[in-house]
Amino acid sequence: MAAPGLTLSLLVLLIASISLSQAFRGPGPKRCCFRFTKPVDESKVTGYTWTHQQCPNAAVLLKMKNGHVCANPSEHWVKELIRRLDS
Repeated sequence: MAAPGLTLSLLVLLIASISLSQAFRGPGPKRCCFRFTKPVDESKVTGYTWTHQQCPNAAVLLKMKNGHVCANPSEHWVKELIRRLDS
């Protein structure tokens, strides 16, 4: 007679884990930056995006040919790189 109780417990556990995983996927930022890169080779940069405003640090995500790196938007080289990419 323990089988119905065990089944119910497993079902509750499954629903709780699905709900928790969905809560972590909420509408918040997908990617934030906590460390910034040093100047990069401009020829390897294919584009950029700004991090979400809910991130603790304002940052620029530089799209590289082999991934992304985080850059500090207040640094002169980043401002110049953005200016060149926008033109």
